[in-house]
Amino acid sequence: MLNSIIIMGRLTADPELRTTASGLSVTSFSVAVDRNYVRAGEEKKTDFLNVVAWRQQADFVTKYFRKGSMIAVQGSLQTRNYEDKNGNKRVAYDIVAEQVSFCGSKAESGTYNNDSGNVSSYNNSTADDFSTVVDDDDLPF
Repeated sequence: MLNSIIIMGRLTADPELRTTASGLSVTSFSVAVDRNYVRAGEEKKTDFLNVVAWRQQADFVTKYFRKGSMIAVQGSLQTRNYEDKNGNKRVAYDIVAEQVSFCGSKAESGTYNNDSGNVSSYNNSTADDFSTVVDDDDLPF
């Protein structure tokens, strides 16, 4: 089975880092994503999608992104059930981030305050997952 989603949009607020009782970093944030299709005579519509990032992803997002920053998120869609304050059963949909990336220019977002060089994305893979290609002649195509 496949559960994968990729979105690109702007953060609607500054992400805030929280820590669980067991010491895990987590942040939740909303991304405004414009719809591609616009009916004649109507304004462009925007969806506001909830994203949750854990561990190093959460640290990365809270360190480098601010309200209005353009962000690309790749992850999986999850549902959770809850009761609202009136006792009504509700369902919420969250994207659990597996990879987050910068989009747009440094000047546009103003969020590239990295002391260790140019950071463009963070994912849960380790460097050992990839082999190094030294020369273009080593490519299989």
